[in-house]
Amino acid sequence: MTDSARLIENLLYTYAERIDAGDFAGVGDLFAHGRILGRPDGPPETVFAGRDRVRELYERSTRRYEDTGTPRTKHLTTNAIIDVDEYAGTATCRSSFCVLQATASLPLQVVITGRYLDTFHRLDGAWWFGDRTMVVEQTGDLRQHLLF
Repeated sequence: MTDSARLIENLLYTYAERIDAGDFAGVGDLFAHGRILGRPDGPPETVFAGRDRVRELYERSTRRYEDTGTPRTKHLTTNAIIDVDEYAGTATCRSSFCVLQATASLPLQVVITGRYLDTFHRLDGAWWFGDRTMVVEQTGDLRQHLLF
């Protein structure tokens, strides 16, 4: 049997894998019972709750290249500190992220780094994202990654 912390860690990596594949519907699926907060305690327009709103967030903000259908990125998630309350069926996690990108006109480079502040909850025996807050710490050249 896999422990809860490992299952939660796998959610972190699945999120990164799906974004890099350009699978924004799949990213949305991870938030079927959760939401992404654009900033801590932000106004309603910075909250994207549920599968459809999270998918829309990525479709409106993240560039996908026609030849691959992907953003040509590699999201690395590291230093995950996971705290699980098995009895309550909840968990928290602090982790770091680093996004690399390379395109025909952009050599391989780090385009953004920061931290994820996540909550999780167990529903019908499976772990799901609750809230994800992205804290941006450093940015590089995002012109070929973002649509705005």
